[in-house]
Amino acid sequence: MAKTKSKPKKAVPKKRVELRLRVNLSRILITGILIILFLPFVISLWSLKGSDLKVETSQALADIKASKVKEVSVEDSKLVLTYNDDSVKVANKEASESFADLLEKEGIEPSSIKYTVVDLSLIKMIAEAAGIIIPILLIGAFLFYMLRAQNRAAGDIFSFGRSKAKLFAKGKQDITFADVAGVDDAKKELVEVVDFLKNPGKYRRMGARTPKGVLLFGPAGVGKTLLAKAVAGEAGVPFFSMAGSEFMEMLVGVGASRVRDLFANAKASAPSIIFIDEIDAIGRQRGRGGFVGGHDEREQTLNQILVEMDGFTPNDNVVVVAATNRGDLLDPALLRPGRFDRRVTLDMPDKEGRLAILRIHARGKRLARGINWERIADRSVGFSGADLENMLNEAAIQAARSGKDSIEMSDIEEAATKVKLGPAKRKLQSEEDKRLTAYHEAGHALVAHFMPKADPVQRISIVARGMSLGHTEISPASDRSHETKTRLIESIAVMLGGRAAENVVFKEMTAGAANDIKNATRYAKAMVVDLGMSSLGPTNFGATSETGEFGNMEWYESPSISPATQEKVDVEIKKIIDTGLTTATKVVKKNRKLLDKVVKVLMEKETIDRDEFEKIVGGKKQ
Repeated sequence: MAKTKSKPKKAVPKKRVELRLRVNLSRILITGILIILFLPFVISLWSLKGSDLKVETSQALADIKASKVKEVSVEDSKLVLTYNDDSVKVANKEASESFADLLEKEGIEPSSIKYTVVDLSLIKMIAEAAGIIIPILLIGAFLFYMLRAQNRAAGDIFSFGRSKAKLFAKGKQDITFADVAGVDDAKKELVEVVDFLKNPGKYRRMGARTPKGVLLFGPAGVGKTLLAKAVAGEAGVPFFSMAGSEFMEMLVGVGASRVRDLFANAKASAPSIIFIDEIDAIGRQRGRGGFVGGHDEREQTLNQILVEMDGFTPNDNVVVVAATNRGDLLDPALLRPGRFDRRVTLDMPDKEGRLAILRIHARGKRLARGINWERIADRSVGFSGADLENMLNEAAIQAARSGKDSIEMSDIEEAATKVKLGPAKRKLQSEEDKRLTAYHEAGHALVAHFMPKADPVQRISIVARGMSLGHTEISPASDRSHETKTRLIESIAVMLGGRAAENVVFKEMTAGAANDIKNATRYAKAMVVDLGMSSLGPTNFGATSETGEFGNMEWYESPSISPATQEKVDVEIKKIIDTGLTTATKVVKKNRKLLDKVVKVLMEKETIDRDEFEKIVGGKKQ
């Protein structure tokens, strides 16, 4: 027989054992109190129940004389009689009078009846002692628990000002710089910081001082916290980690106290590293962002950080690493040299970075042969490292759910679409609705294909996802940093390709183009008021961009724009939108036969990838 290995039992944490002991002690104490409180009541009930079995002493003696009783138990002033039929009755007697004397008075030979005398003197003594000792013990236990609770509450009050930083010792953090990809410049900066602390003499010989701080900022998911974990894994020095929100409490002054305690611990362990995640929670610019007066708790905490990082007290061997995705909100005093000497921007990974990230997250996953990583990297433009990790995880879940032995290319492509647009939803649609959706999506794809500067179509689907009934995935062929006027105008035409197809085929408009129109208007507005790409010239008309990233902008109109200027801006925006719709309509009319072919395949398969689409319409001309 094959031997089965038994799983080793997990060690129960010490804190959990202590908690169980406390719970058991509490239960025992509560049970004891209830027993003592209800014992007299139970005894009285038992006594009442036994009152029906009492007999007179004369009757008991008569029964003994008549040989109806086979055994008697003498308990102080009570006689417990066991009759021949095994019934039991109780009779009273004088406590000072012995049972033998009582029998002789009645003329009964003591040897004629079996009886035993029970000595209750010891039990009485124990009962009397218990009546004194148990209340004392209960009062003592009650006082003990009260004092302990008070001490614990007092300890909690005095521990408010203590730092809640987590200390990572060497060897306890298994993430290293080898597990970080796609942010090579930022990694280089932090590798250097770790080397500063490991080999300070090498830099001091050149007259260099250790950087006081490194600030990592960039969009969510690009790897700021992962980099900090890698520093904790690589550094041979103590690493203190704390979130910005953990400094804040309801009591004023607690945040500053925790900052002092954190830096005191770090200095005592120097050389060391402090990591503050989401530092914008406490480092926002003073005088704005909701501060009230000069004694705000957040402002006091920030002031203490400023002093600790570069004040009168020397702080040479403690490096502060902080992360935020809102670097624009931080106080200028925090960003000056001598505090955060280095500011490292982490961007979305480029193609090479995405390939490196995919290789890292592909470890430990069962992958089928023929996975085209280049193609996956091409279609995942704009994905952060967290998105890529989530994509491969979703692909693994999809493959497992389908009962496959390994993750296939189709699983990864479906997962990429799911991460970007959400899970597929099988809505009940009529054939007419599906046909409308198919022509709308095919219109987007066709216009994108025939626009020279537009990005290539990666996927077309009439499967509902999120709030949309279908989607056309158009991803950049390569990473780029600039957007030209021609490409933006063609992008607007692509966005309006669905509406153009509806007009040409059905002579009708649907509500499905609402989001397309919104995005097209957003692009046109950016071109006119923010980018100076209209006949009004390179002038900013008082609009400011929140992110500067196309497709994710918010504008705040300035009241200084005159009504006449605003009218001109509106005219230019409408002109760009009308040009885009006209261009899209021309493309759809010119290629109507190809549009019908694409729709026919879409109605059959519901989803078409790039290769199938280009088989129908031909290769894209660049």
